[in-house]
Amino acid sequence: MSFEAEDVSKVLAEDQHPLSEPFEGTVLAVQANYYWVRLASDQAAPSSMLLCTRRTRLKKIGQRVIVGDRVYVEEPDWAGGRGAISQVASRQSELDRPPIANVDQILLVFALAEPTIEPYQLSRFLVKAESTGLEVCLCLSKSDLAAVSEQEQWRDRLSSWGYEATFISVRKGIGVTELAQRLSQKITVASGPSGVGKSSLINQLIPDVDLRVNAVSGKLARGRHTTRHVELFELPMGGFLADTPGFNQPDLFVAPQDLAGYFPEIRHKLAEATCQFNDCWHRDEPGCVVRGEWERYEHYLDFLDDAIAYQTNLNQQSDRDEVLKLKTKRKGTQYEARLDPKKYRQESRRSQQQSLQKLTDDMQSLMENEDNED
Repeated sequence: MSFEAEDVSKVLAEDQHPLSEPFEGTVLAVQANYYWVRLASDQAAPSSMLLCTRRTRLKKIGQRVIVGDRVYVEEPDWAGGRGAISQVASRQSELDRPPIANVDQILLVFALAEPTIEPYQLSRFLVKAESTGLEVCLCLSKSDLAAVSEQEQWRDRLSSWGYEATFISVRKGIGVTELAQRLSQKITVASGPSGVGKSSLINQLIPDVDLRVNAVSGKLARGRHTTRHVELFELPMGGFLADTPGFNQPDLFVAPQDLAGYFPEIRHKLAEATCQFNDCWHRDEPGCVVRGEWERYEHYLDFLDDAIAYQTNLNQQSDRDEVLKLKTKRKGTQYEARLDPKKYRQESRRSQQQSLQKLTDDMQSLMENEDNED
């Protein structure tokens, strides 16, 4: 084999088998069509962070790339700090709001003071966190502003709900180390109402991060929103933590039949005994073992009403979509009757020609038969 032939074979082989394997990493942030990817530390890479695009083939197959995704990066430009995402690994978990993949646990942060805890609001957040199917880590901040007796009351109260809370104070440095250990080597999403100190807590856990912090609104005794987007921050002890926009009342878009499973108290009761009916909603059915004098039972009934209303609206929307279609006009959007396509669809020109040809053939055949009879 000549030198030129050997050279061509080598090029073809390299085209089929790239010189370097793709680098594995985690998407920390998404900005428009660009993705900040932190490469795994066990790889011999000149850089640990790359700004990447998404391969066209991923767009064609509809493969989204979201924060938390484990991805593979090809053809890195180390000098320019760029790369291209060629593949997205299978997700172990996925949250829709906010969109984050491979989350291990939810860190729910509430404040003991400024603003004080509202039990109904806390219960709603807990149910929302339970509905994700992830581990729930409850943290009560600003513990230095509450008396020891008040802390003990909340500790016992939450224990009856089925939760063991971590009490912290960012200002005094209380409980932060213990919390950091619970977050180590995991992807955690921080959630909770505005003004409870999530951003301050992240600033304490990750000294290199400086999130904007606003004071609590004095007029409403509620916190102002400080976080506008989703981003993963690398923890010093390993793992990632995401801060999410604060909100006061999370939605509870859950199926009524699933709601009971999001209350640890109900799970405990059903583990010891069973209701008379398998489809018991634990409301007014006879032989129910869940009904009783436990604190969050009224919360459950309220959330159940919300879940039933949500399910009813979904069913009505589905029924309406079968007979109505949404039309956008100059005066706005409105619903119009959906016509039966088989009844009102105009016949195509090709079908008309085929029908005419068939009719012509039939007439020709009929005339030939008459001639033969004569």
